[in-house]
Amino acid sequence: MKLRICAMGRLRKGPGRALVDDYLARFNRTGRALSLGPCEEHELDERKAATPAAQAPLLKRAIPEGAHVVALDERGAMLSSPEFARLLADTRDRGAHCMAFVIGGADGLDAELRARADTVLSLSHMVWPHMLARVMLTEQIYRAATILSGSPYHRD
Repeated sequence: MKLRICAMGRLRKGPGRALVDDYLARFNRTGRALSLGPCEEHELDERKAATPAAQAPLLKRAIPEGAHVVALDERGAMLSSPEFARLLADTRDRGAHCMAFVIGGADGLDAELRARADTVLSLSHMVWPHMLARVMLTEQIYRAATILSGSPYHRD
């Protein structure tokens, strides 16, 4: 099952970009044996759409047809890392060809787009800048693959 991160904003060269690239490279190596991956990013220019309502059509177009949509939103469910790994495995095992993670801009996601999602996920009770959310998400995607592979990266 392929993964796609559909995100408003572009990560510039720097520590955040380096972390995302590192976690995606690790996931793509680890996930291959699990029928997970690759994971790709689809970055959208925030300058073309300043509000969640204006961003929604851009994000919808970035979501592959038939994908299991996971909206990242502060009102979503909070999962442990093993629960998140199980979400990926269960979605893959149900035959989904793609899982799309949707990250809105600084003001979050449009309510209609959030309501359309198959899963609404929160990374924390705290609100994080959307660029940091992408780093945290990619780490959890990699961690999920290590959990499913039995790697010692994740320690209970």
